[in-house]
Amino acid sequence: QVQLVESGGGLVQAGGSLRLSCAASGRTFSSYAMGWFRQAPGKEREFVAAANWNGGTTLYAESVKGRFTISKDNAKNTVNLQMNNLKPEDTAVYYCAARSSAVATTTSQLYFYWGQGTQVTVSS
Repeated sequence: QVQLVESGGGLVQAGGSLRLSCAASGRTFSSYAMGWFRQAPGKEREFVAAANWNGGTTLYAESVKGRFTISKDNAKNTVNLQMNNLKPEDTAVYYCAARSSAVATTTSQLYFYWGQGTQVTVSS
């Protein structure tokens, strides 16, 4: 069983930065791949970024490449999402997710554990 709790969301102006954190419970966290997804009002949930079990392999959506960085710290049971140069279209609820596999994937259906989400709002 893995429980995920996100933090770090908030309101920021376009061009600003935010750092989201996801704290995980459970002894098996270090062996899990982790992902970040987001859902804007009226839109489907979409993939943002993912990291494999040790953070050595990362995946990014095209819309965030070069602006967002995912990092996984197995010693602290956390996965972070550093978001720079934020745009109004980044406004969404951001969710942390974990899958009981070492391999990162962009497919939300392959993640079994989900956090409650944290709101990110970027003003123009």
